[in-house]
Amino acid sequence: MVACESLVRIYRTGSTARGGVEVQALQGLDLTVRAGELMALVGASGSGKSTLLGILAGLDTPSAGTAVVDGTDLGALGRRARTAYRRRTVGTIQQQTASNLLPYLTAHENVRLPMGYAGVPRRERAARATELLGLMGLARAAGRTPAALSGGEQQRVAIAVALANRPRLLLADEPTGELDTATSEEVFGALRAANAELGTTVLIVTHDPLVADQVGRTVRIRDGRTSTEVLRHPATTGADGSTAVQEYTVLDRVGRLQLPREFTESLGLAHRVRLVLERDHITLWPDHDRPAPGGGDGEEPGPP
Repeated sequence: MVACESLVRIYRTGSTARGGVEVQALQGLDLTVRAGELMALVGASGSGKSTLLGILAGLDTPSAGTAVVDGTDLGALGRRARTAYRRRTVGTIQQQTASNLLPYLTAHENVRLPMGYAGVPRRERAARATELLGLMGLARAAGRTPAALSGGEQQRVAIAVALANRPRLLLADEPTGELDTATSEEVFGALRAANAELGTTVLIVTHDPLVADQVGRTVRIRDGRTSTEVLRHPATTGADGSTAVQEYTVLDRVGRLQLPREFTESLGLAHRVRLVLERDHITLWPDHDRPAPGGGDGEEPGPP
């Protein structure tokens, strides 16, 4: 569904000749998302995750590399094709609950609105809006305006709005960031329903560990690149019934990986390291002016 390869996004502030600054928000990011997947994207502020979301939503364009969603190369889209992409292929949900809905329309009218722009027949719009609000557990709230809804209800209506035109990909930017734990669980349940019952691929950007712990795959971005992935295997459980969890460091297409900061600081790794290819693994050594493997006395270097 999503294939990003060597994705770069550079922002320029002011004229470079007059002391302007270039900021690399994405620095060769690789990411693959399977169709039908429910996954989370996490990372510190400034790591590049919001930039990535903007590109996948069709609101921004990459400076280099490729971003392909459902077979569409986002870097090659013209203005008209980009508008069609945002209406048909992707749905988005913002963190600020109020920004997702028009305050003077009811929940049902908000859900019908994007279908009107896509040319869906009026009768079909009404039926689709009723179906989606029912899926979100909001059938009784169809006639209420956002002011008469709680924050969690507003966000579930926003999910219904994002799903109105049957997008293949749903992007949720911190959808539970303004909500308490109980309400966050309701919103995540709505996202899970969209994934399970409609088959929509769902990508959630979040800082919320409650959300990140409930998806099959969590990808962490650091310094504009994917750094680690956490996979959860519900079918493989421990003796206490817990889900098996494994964290992996991501090796990108040109062989780069990001070592955890606590590892590099603990061993004093900086600037240069030595790699030794063993029979079934690779060892990495700090640069302490040790003899090269196979050189000098012919012995392998000992532990640092």
